[in-house]
Amino acid sequence: SNLTTPRDEKDLVQLQSGIEQGVTLGTPIGLLVRNEDQRPKDYSETDLYPRPSHADLTYLLKYGVKASSGGGRASARETIGRVAAGAIAEKYLRQVYGIEIVAFVTSVGKIQLRMTPPSSSVEGDEDVADDPLDPSFIQLLSTITRQEVDKFSTRCPDTETSERMTQRIIRAKEAMDSIGGTVTCVIRNSPVGLGEPVFDKFEATLAHAMLSIPATKAFEVGSGFRGTEVPGSRHNDPFLAKSDGTLGTATNWSGGIQGGITNGENIYFRVGFKSPATISQVQATAQYDGTSGTLAARGRHDPCVVPRAVPIVEAMAALVLMDQILIQNARRAAANLLPPLDHLPPSMVLPSKRVLQKLAKDPQVEEVEV
Repeated sequence: SNLTTPRDEKDLVQLQSGIEQGVTLGTPIGLLVRNEDQRPKDYSETDLYPRPSHADLTYLLKYGVKASSGGGRASARETIGRVAAGAIAEKYLRQVYGIEIVAFVTSVGKIQLRMTPPSSSVEGDEDVADDPLDPSFIQLLSTITRQEVDKFSTRCPDTETSERMTQRIIRAKEAMDSIGGTVTCVIRNSPVGLGEPVFDKFEATLAHAMLSIPATKAFEVGSGFRGTEVPGSRHNDPFLAKSDGTLGTATNWSGGIQGGITNGENIYFRVGFKSPATISQVQATAQYDGTSGTLAARGRHDPCVVPRAVPIVEAMAALVLMDQILIQNARRAAANLLPPLDHLPPSMVLPSKRVLQKLAKDPQVEEVEV
């Protein structure tokens, strides 16, 4: 694609261990991907200059040594291991739970896929507000597929917006500059009950995973920052009975997570990626010793990383889900070894319809057989 680096890596995966005859063996899975189209000499300038907004200086300050070419562990090439591991996790999630994970580009620079409704808010009056997100965007989250996303080189599933994004990225590339953007991801058919109280809430583990991806600078879940602009009466998700008899929500501004725990609705979040730090423009900066100078980085770099970040976001989401499901399954297995809790008051358990009927007649009932 003319929107990405001209570097041509085949990304051929060699299985080293852990898999035989198409099945895992229970031993560690070893995967090897060789870099074949590398040019170490393109990085000779970094012997004198730390690249602005890159990790050259911070790695040296932390470790006292750095890779002689490229960014080492700060290079986006390290993400191939994430995607490989995420593919294995996702296969299990799909086969066992029917989980679907789809990510797509929602903005490049100031060009955005329509996510919010045209504002009808009166300036200075917060009580007059639209819904946090546009109904068409919520519908997109329920129906979008990877096949639809991959039809577009920008990985933005809207023809007009994608074309504008294409032109914006090409403009940055021709100017030897770069531009950032955002990736939105939706997880469908997630089990309920995933996420731990306090520190390992589901959205906290998602944020941890996403912000570990190179070039990320922002994370929001559900209605995100937009949700701060509407009153609670508009933002709350009322409960309702679903067709399968379970309890769901009429809206889903929470993004499928409440109290840090998944509630069975679609989980959706957005990740912000900065404009790539390595550009070919001449930049005024300083050498390691503080001497002023100019740096024009060589090499082959992406003018915008968001189209290629899509599978990385999906992979990291799969790994978070896999971890949380293993934790929850272990808890359930341990709980099943204990005798049933049949002596608790209604205020401590999920009440049956019979219990609800009794409570409706007499709210003061303190003990009722559950």
